[in-house]
Amino acid sequence: MAHYKAADSKREQFRRYLEKSGVLDTLTKVLVALYEEPEKPNSALDFLKHHLGAAAPENPEIEALRLEVAEVKEKYEAVLEENKKLKAKLAQYEPPQEEKRE
Repeated sequence: MAHYKAADSKREQFRRYLEKSGVLDTLTKVLVALYEEPEKPNSALDFLKHHLGAAAPENPEIEALRLEVAEVKEKYEAVLEENKKLKAKLAQYEPPQEEKRE
């Protein structure tokens, strides 16, 4: 009987630890969001992973990579625009290509 009470005590300590650290609130919120989802996802586990991942604090390295991706996208768009202008300029100096005859 003493062993049973010790296990209950450990469970209660663990439950308090989860409650104090906000884990229970976060899990409850995510599960409620899943419950209230009008169209249930195919994978409840993926839903939980996605929503729990979004609730996690941002890793500075991830934020740096996001900024780098945004910068690269801007440069890419600028290069595309420059390419378009250069093609238009080149088309002015080249005669229209006729179909090759064999």
